[in-house]
Amino acid sequence: MDLIKTIEEQQKRPGAQPFHVGDTVQVHFKIIEGKTERVQIFEGLVICMKNAGARRTFTVRKNSYGVGVERIFPINSPRIMKVDVIRPGKVRRAKLYYIRDKVGKKAKVKELLGGAVNAAIAARNAAADAAAQAKEAAAAQKPAENAAN
Repeated sequence: MDLIKTIEEQQKRPGAQPFHVGDTVQVHFKIIEGKTERVQIFEGLVICMKNAGARRTFTVRKNSYGVGVERIFPINSPRIMKVDVIRPGKVRRAKLYYIRDKVGKKAKVKELLGGAVNAAIAARNAAADAAAQAKEAAAAQKPAENAAN
């Protein structure tokens, strides 16, 4: 049992940004198309978080041209560059599946307000930016090392 926990601890992504259900987030996700790579931003509401440890996932929902789109992201995926919290939400449930049935203003989540909250969100986003820059620098060094070998 301890062996599994040690392996999962090694697979966790350092600098993963804390966010909660009900937050509106921007997920910067790396997409690989053949030999090219690009970063695609998926912005929406976090409606649930599942599992624990290295298997932890979160679901983000957005409306795209009147159609609800949900996407599930693993938190510890190396393809996630960073997660920016746009608006912290004030919710009283762990899973917001009821949002799927709501339309218009009823689909909104109240915003968590306050100076301390805004400062905490700014600090989280700054930490996420620093981690993303370190990750990009490490990724840039890998091809240079492979070319040298």
